[in-house]
Amino acid sequence: LQRMLSIAVEVDRSPTCSSRKIADDIFPFILNIPLRSQREALLNTMESQLLRCRLLELLFQHSCDVPTTSCMSLDKILFFLSHSSVLPQFQDETATWQRWDEMLQYLSLLLMSYQTFPLAEHLRSSLSDRMDLIVQKAKPRLQDSDDISRLDIQLKMNDFISRMQEALGQPFPPQIQDKLFMLQ
Repeated sequence: LQRMLSIAVEVDRSPTCSSRKIADDIFPFILNIPLRSQREALLNTMESQLLRCRLLELLFQHSCDVPTTSCMSLDKILFFLSHSSVLPQFQDETATWQRWDEMLQYLSLLLMSYQTFPLAEHLRSSLSDRMDLIVQKAKPRLQDSDDISRLDIQLKMNDFISRMQEALGQPFPPQIQDKLFMLQ
């Protein structure tokens, strides 16, 4: 399945457009996956970083209290950090801290997926154009919204940690502390 999805993203002249179409079709099914382990298995084994990034973007958009239409960027990931509530209640009964833990896991995965495709592999370009870019050793273009400061990150993380403290109390479980450290 993962290989077929990866190929499906690549067959179009615009992988970005293909990934959007495929993600829009798959997303309702992800919301119906009953167990966290099954959701994580699907997302962690996804071969297409572009598709994984789009699916995670949709998941966070779905859990946002304030919608945004901005393009995927580091700034948008910070937006999700500030405006996402814990992920939607899936069919499995989980403790609140586990839902926060899953959210942190997916935020880290979104950040890793996003860093891979625009910065390293030109995955927004078609396969034939990508080969030309690699041969020319062209540097991928950063978006303006990818220029964020350490202060922006620290402020958003502090706000996020405050929201978590409100919901969970202190001290955080060790899994949450590890994921917070990794995300920062």
